[in-house]
Amino acid sequence: MAKKKTKAAYSKEQYLYWYMLMLRIRRFEERAQREYGKNIRGFLHLYIGQEAVAAGIESAIRKDDALITAYRQHGNAIARGVSLKAAMAELFGRIDGVNKGKGGSMHFFSKEHRYFGGDGIVGGQIGLGTGIALAEKYRGTDRLCVTMFGDGAARQGILHESFNMASKWELPVLYIVENNHYAMGTAVERVSKLTDLHHFGLAYGMPAKKVDGMQPESVHEAVTKAAEYIRSGKGPYFLEIETYRYKGHSISDPGKYRSKEEVEKYRAIDPLKTTEAKLLQYGFATEADIKAFKEQVKTEIEEAVAFASQSPLPPPEELFKDEYVEDNYPFLQ
Repeated sequence: MAKKKTKAAYSKEQYLYWYMLMLRIRRFEERAQREYGKNIRGFLHLYIGQEAVAAGIESAIRKDDALITAYRQHGNAIARGVSLKAAMAELFGRIDGVNKGKGGSMHFFSKEHRYFGGDGIVGGQIGLGTGIALAEKYRGTDRLCVTMFGDGAARQGILHESFNMASKWELPVLYIVENNHYAMGTAVERVSKLTDLHHFGLAYGMPAKKVDGMQPESVHEAVTKAAEYIRSGKGPYFLEIETYRYKGHSISDPGKYRSKEEVEKYRAIDPLKTTEAKLLQYGFATEADIKAFKEQVKTEIEEAVAFASQSPLPPPEELFKDEYVEDNYPFLQ
């Protein structure tokens, strides 16, 4: 007897969007890990396990909204619209990368996609995102700036300075802390008396909420509500999105500070696997469809690697370009 289908909370198109985006991010990061040491040098921070956060945010905001985040940022850039080819070429340090190979893993940027990058300074993007929101209010738009940071950055002084300014001036900024429970290798509860990080927002009079970051639905719902509040002119909003990274802090981190049982607990609620199960449960896809989706993304990743491999290295004169703004502050236009 066939299993009875339960009613889905969202449309087939929405679930397929989340699934395909998360699948692309997951496979991109897995391939980046494989390419490390061969074609990728320097730091490499993988987003594996946190894909539902990027997917849920992107489905809830507008393309003309701004987004800025920390250095674990390939997934956010891809969600914003940066192509797999441009992203992989940037990791390879090639001229066809999203930043001409000069930014590397931690520093993507795309004016076209309103993506203001990954920031290599812990917490540095909190102030930058607040400034972007100030610019939007100054211009009188209804756009907001999603400003993301990790649980380690939540203890930086710039958070409190920015929260105070954003609340006082009612800036259109959505602060999001991706709480994956570890600042590098140190658990939140070992270094912070306050472990419910969203309470920081309450101290500055902004609405704050904890969100399940292992499901794109819950992220989407929370961000949608927050965006509506911000666009109404009431000021900032703060979300603590609980998630988990399956890999170490960076490519060089074996993650031995975590127990096998802890990792397995979170793997049991892997957002990619649970969303795939929902596609089958709701009748939105068949096993054959899932297989075809995976083959499609596999091909896309292979094409991205081939593109990056064939892209030239930046010529030496690129060192002297993109250093200064040369024409009347175009980012303010």
